[in-house]
Amino acid sequence: MKVTKEMCIGDVLDYNRETSQFFLEMGMHCLGCPSARGESIEEACAVHGVDVDELLEKINGFLGENE
Repeated sequence: MKVTKEMCIGDVLDYNRETSQFFLEMGMHCLGCPSARGESIEEACAVHGVDVDELLEKINGFLGENE
């Protein structure tokens, strides 16, 4: 699976729960809230002031190592 900025955070978490560490690092601590199910990664990054490309690189690198 390749994660993109348009993807819903909840879908990424459903695919691999261990990706939660990257969302927690960016300050998104309420991963069980409705926003995580309806918000795209790009939207969450904008709200939290995080570089979306940097976050995607971390997540996709992690997934590539663990698949």
